[in-house]
Amino acid sequence: MGLGSWPSVSLAEARKARNRWRDVLSSGRDPIDVRKQDNADQTAERDRLDPTFEDWTLRVFEARKATLRGQGRRGRWLSPFETHLFPQMGQRRLSELNPDILHDAFKPIWHTKWPTAEKAYQRTKIVLQEGQFMDLPCDPLDMEKAKRMLGAVNHVTTPTPSTPWQEIPDLYQRLPDTTGGDCLRLMILTLVRLDGCAGAHESEFDEGLWTVPAERIKGRVGKVTDFRVPLSTPAQALIKARSEFFNGLLFPGHTGRAIGSRGLEVILDRMEEPGRPHGFRSSFRTWTQDVDACSWEVAETVLGHTVGNKVERAYARSDLLERRRIVLEQWADHVTGAKGNVVNITR
Repeated sequence: MGLGSWPSVSLAEARKARNRWRDVLSSGRDPIDVRKQDNADQTAERDRLDPTFEDWTLRVFEARKATLRGQGRRGRWLSPFETHLFPQMGQRRLSELNPDILHDAFKPIWHTKWPTAEKAYQRTKIVLQEGQFMDLPCDPLDMEKAKRMLGAVNHVTTPTPSTPWQEIPDLYQRLPDTTGGDCLRLMILTLVRLDGCAGAHESEFDEGLWTVPAERIKGRVGKVTDFRVPLSTPAQALIKARSEFFNGLLFPGHTGRAIGSRGLEVILDRMEEPGRPHGFRSSFRTWTQDVDACSWEVAETVLGHTVGNKVERAYARSDLLERRRIVLEQWADHVTGAKGNVVNITR
C-alpha cells in the first residue's frame, strides 16, 4: 500500500501514516478498503457541501418539477442546460463558478440564440439562488455580472406566422382527411391550443360542450383549471366522426400517443401554407377586430386568456359560455363557408 511519494510526503508524515495503517491492520481490517471508504466519505461530503453545477441543477429540478407543466417535460426545463451549459461547466463545483466562467458558457448562444439564452439565464439564476439559500458556495450575483459582460441583445421577437382570416375557409377545405388534418380543423374551430386538441379524448365531450382538462391548459400547475369550450355545429360533427373510428384518443399519432406538433406542421408545409397551427388563434382574434364580431372580453375568453385583475375575477366569475357559443358558431360559419363572409353578431 503506497503512502505517497517523496518529497510530497515527508519521512515524518510517512511514518505517521504507516503507524496509523498498521493499527488498522492490527484491528483486523484491510487498510486499502478503509482508505477507499475514507476517500468515498470525503467525496460524498464534498458533493454535499460543494456539488457540481450539473448535480445541483438536477437536484433543484427534482425539487421544482412538481410545479412545472408535465413534470417539466412540456416546457423542457432542463433542455438549455443539457444542450449548452452542462457541456461547458457542468462538472465545475459551485465554488468554482465566477462571472468569467458563466460568461464563457453563455457566450456562444447569447447573441445567436437569444430565446434559449434568456431561458438558460433565468433558470441558472434560480439554480444559484437555491444554492445560496442552502448555504452552498455560490452567488447569484455572478450571473448578473456575467450578463453585463455579455452585453445588451438587440433581439426582435417574431410573432408566430398566422393565416389571414380571409384565407382560413380555403385552408380549412384543403386540409387532408387524415388524423392530422382533422386535428388542425378542430384547432381552427375551437381555437384551443395544440396540447388541448392533440390529446382530446372522447370522454371529454358531452352534448355540445368540451371540457379540456387543466393538465392540457397553458399555465402554471395549480393556477389553471379545466376549460369549458362550447362546440359549434361543425365541431360537433367532426368529433362525432372521429369517435366512430377511434375509441378514446381522437388524434393518435403513429406511436398510439397524441399526435405531435411536427406532424401538424408537416401537413401545412406540404400545402405550402406559411401559417402555423398556433397562428389560427391570431387569425380568429384579427377576425373579431376587423368585423367587430364580439366584445374584447368575449374574444379573450374564447382564447382562454385571463381577463381582469385578481379582484375583478373574484367577483366576475362567469366564463361567458353562451356568449362564446354564439361567436364560435359564427366563426365556424365563416370557416366552413356556410354563410359566406356575412357576420351578424349579438354582442
